Amino acid sequence: MTHALTLPRVRELSPVLPVVAVVVLVALPLGPGGEGGAGPADALSALVVLFCALRLVRERRRPLSRTAVVLLGLPVVGVAVAAMSAALAGQPGAGLTGLGRYLQIFVLVPAAVLLLVRGRADFRLLAWSFVGLAGWQGAIGVHQYLTGTGASYQGEEIRAVGTFGAQDVMGMATVVSFGLVCAVGLALGSTAVRHRVVAACCAGALLLPLALSFSRGAWIATAVTCTAQLLLAGLRRALKVGAVVVALGVVLVGGFGVGTAMLQERINSITQVTDAPDQSVTDRYTMWAAAVGMWRKQPLTGVGLKGFPEHRDAHASLALSSGSDTEGAGAAFRKQPLLSPHNMYLLILAEQGLIGLLALAGGWLALLVCALRRLLRAHRTGTALDCGLVACGLMTWQLTDFAYADIGGTSTVLTAVCFGMVAWWALAAKNEAR
Repeated sequence: MTHALTLPRVRELSPVLPVVAVVVLVALPLGPGGEGGAGPADALSALVVLFCALRLVRERRRPLSRTAVVLLGLPVVGVAVAAMSAALAGQPGAGLTGLGRYLQIFVLVPAAVLLLVRGRADFRLLAWSFVGLAGWQGAIGVHQYLTGTGASYQGEEIRAVGTFGAQDVMGMATVVSFGLVCAVGLALGSTAVRHRVVAACCAGALLLPLALSFSRGAWIATAVTCTAQLLLAGLRRALKVGAVVVALGVVLVGGFGVGTAMLQERINSITQVTDAPDQSVTDRYTMWAAAVGMWRKQPLTGVGLKGFPEHRDAHASLALSSGSDTEGAGAAFRKQPLLSPHNMYLLILAEQGLIGLLALAGGWLALLVCALRRLLRAHRTGTALDCGLVACGLMTWQLTDFAYADIGGTSTVLTAVCFGMVAWWALAAKNEAR
């Protein structure tokens, strides 16, 4: 009798729960001085792919539509060619490592998420897990700022980095941004009022840790994305919510004086980078120029996967420093080497050439177009609007942030989950009916 009751309940469990577990594992703290590379969440994501494959074999069904196969399979072309280039250049190990990483982030995990999400309820569960993770990391970040236990920023250990540590200062900013984008999408949807109110409150609360991350790239990407979400939800609603956000910002910064001087200086630096850039901006421009130089050397196939560090010095000017200084949040002072251009598009261009850039970026743009088309249908039918806003928001944020960052660190696995959520909304044939 017990087994008869237990088995149906097990079968009723959502297959997306392993993906939620991946999101939860990102909350695990890194050891002081950890590199912030592949971690438990990445290992679990591999198991999620295996779990998805076993489910497909058991159910004996066609896994993906032709459109999904094309869009999710496009990155394989450029990555495979770049891996061969790395092997021919005498770096077969680096090529294989890069091949595995790119397939994990842009092909396998997104495809698994697409297949494991059964409907809107599963999608919303994933979105709320992002909000929960962002709230946890944001709370730790605010505590770090208030107690002076964060990463070093202008000589003070006040930069909010969550559990990611000083070696991955972008980790918390990325997680909080994802959560904020999901919360805004859920708040602008057509679900129960109490759900929208809770989501709106979460979005407002996440503004503070995002500000205290002092991450200009995350600020820009989040501002662009939330503006796009508001406009996609409707002009009248955009004006109302925009007024609330402005009022909240005035209260946080003006009323409570939350990091007023440093935040103002950091915000001003966004528009002054060409006038008097600091060393971090100079390093970034120098690495961008180095990436372009690599592309000019090998315009079609690039210098090979993981080839940027090896070819950097041959194309970088003397303005490039030896590395960025990291300290605080439990880690001792160290020089962190500059091994990427901090621009995903230029990294792909340098290492994979035009073939890789067109394959990857072309697939991303096609996903965004498909997601926007389905969102227009959701407006007409009045169903799943929140899912569409979350999916389009996550894709917009990622494509914008890629102009200031690239893959790397513990939070990278969340990028794969985001692409899978976008793919489900844009490509799943039956998601509107569920």
